[in-house]
Amino acid sequence: MRIYVLRHGIAEPRQSGKPDAARKLTPDGKDKLTRVLGRAVQAGVKPSAILSSPLARAIQTAEIAAQTLDYEGRIVRTEALDPASTPEQLWDEIRTRNNEKQLLVAGHEPHLSASVAYLLGVPGLALDLKKGALVRIDMDGFDGEPKGVLKWILTPALA
Repeated sequence: MRIYVLRHGIAEPRQSGKPDAARKLTPDGKDKLTRVLGRAVQAGVKPSAILSSPLARAIQTAEIAAQTLDYEGRIVRTEALDPASTPEQLWDEIRTRNNEKQLLVAGHEPHLSASVAYLLGVPGLALDLKKGALVRIDMDGFDGEPKGVLKWILTPALA
C-alpha cells in the first residue's frame, strides 16, 4: 500500500470566540496546496481512499485533494486523524483498510509528524512537516508494528 500523509494547508489564524475546529483554509493555503497536489498528479498519486480529520481545515484539504486527484469516493472523517489522536490510533485505522492500493490521510501537526515517524518504525525521528506538505510511505505488511519505507516528501516550496 502507498500511504500519502497530507498536512492541511495554511489556515485562518485563531480568533477569540471562534472554535479552533471551525478554522478554514486561506486563499494562499488553498493555492499552495493545489500546487503540491498538482505535482502529486504528475507522480501518479491516485488514492483509492481518503481519510480526514474532522476539523474544517483538514476536511477542506481532503476535498481539494479529492478534486485535484480525480477521487470520486467519499471522504471518511475519522477521529484517528484528530490532533489529539496518537500514531497508534492512526495505524489501527490504516490496518482496517489494508486492501487499499493508495490511501491518503489529511490531518494536523504535531500528530502527522509523529505518525510518519511511527509508520517508518522510527518513533524518535524528528520531522518538520510544513503546511500543505505531502509524504509518501510504502507499506508491505500490516501485522504488529509498522515498518514503512519513506519514498518522498513534497513541500509547497518544492512544488
